[in-house]
Amino acid sequence: MRKVYPTSHFRNSFKKIPNHVKKSAVEKEKEFIANPFSTKLRTHKLKGKLKDYWAFSVGYEYRILFRFIDDETVLYFDIGTHEIYR
Repeated sequence: MRKVYPTSHFRNSFKKIPNHVKKSAVEKEKEFIANPFSTKLRTHKLKGKLKDYWAFSVGYEYRILFRFIDDETVLYFDIGTHEIYR
């Protein structure tokens, strides 16, 4: 089973998002753990200064920014709108 570890920055960002997005994020995380490349998540590798990172969608506006540490370990870095890419 894949393990997900949130950074302190992710936890702080998570506290600030609307409650309905938090609920969606929890559901999307379950799907991510089962299959990180599910088409429902729209998982994609980032480019430029974030080239070592990936993101998946939580609803239309929000994304979770993460990095694969190894095949079974993922580190969540941030959650937010496209502003997290800046």
